[in-house]
Amino acid sequence: MSRAINPVDGTAVAYAAVGPADAPALLLAHGSALSSAIWRGFGYMAALRPRYRLLLPDLRGHGRSDKPTDSDCYAMDLVVGDLLAVLDDAGVERAHVMGYSFGARSVLSLAVAAEDRVRSLIVGGGSARPQAGAFDRLFFPGCVDVLERDGMEAFLDAWSAHRQWPVDAATRAAFRANDDRALAAYFRRSEQEPGIADEALAALRVPTLAFVGSEDLLRVPDTRALARTIPGARLAVLRGFDHATTIAASREVLSVVEPFLAAAPRA
Repeated sequence: MSRAINPVDGTAVAYAAVGPADAPALLLAHGSALSSAIWRGFGYMAALRPRYRLLLPDLRGHGRSDKPTDSDCYAMDLVVGDLLAVLDDAGVERAHVMGYSFGARSVLSLAVAAEDRVRSLIVGGGSARPQAGAFDRLFFPGCVDVLERDGMEAFLDAWSAHRQWPVDAATRAAFRANDDRALAAYFRRSEQEPGIADEALAALRVPTLAFVGSEDLLRVPDTRALARTIPGARLAVLRGFDHATTIAASREVLSVVEPFLAAAPRA
């Protein structure tokens, strides 16, 4: 993997670049406690790499990227700086960008901060709302305290107990690969994020697709709000999936993502 350096704080962000060098660039940003490995594991890489140059970063605090344990290191402006550093390091002026969950907030913030670097925007299971209490709602009440005090296994067990069905083995393995202290610091800072103002969303002029699982009860209203607020945004609700299972349903996700990308500007 290559490493891009955020010039603001020196954080190193690991990323892979795969696919034809002369193809349009598509940056994929993963969700909380995961890594860029999901894009291979869930089949996105195989489907997309023939037509796109894929940029696959491990977001800070995840995968092979640096994992600071100071919560202030996870401010969203620094995360946006990481994505810009990846684009710069890869020599990409403009890219299609797609993110899920934390990745969705990251690419949405990137589009607001640097719209000239974004060809099109795909936001999956995302939210522009303030994030206070978001992880308690997404996982279970007191989840960050459990992670800090008792570690990842206790966190995963408690999460399974609060779900309709247990956390699958692949997701468990991905979560176990994290540094508990760094992940807790990321969670703490994320809960302080104020969100993105509707005025900033309404000013976007990039082609946008917002998708969400129909059983993702917290993110369905947030995703609908995004689609209403961003001019011309398309909305796709994927039936039968919750927040954890939507991104793994690559066939269903790609059924809406690939036509959108094909119709988006290529220059």
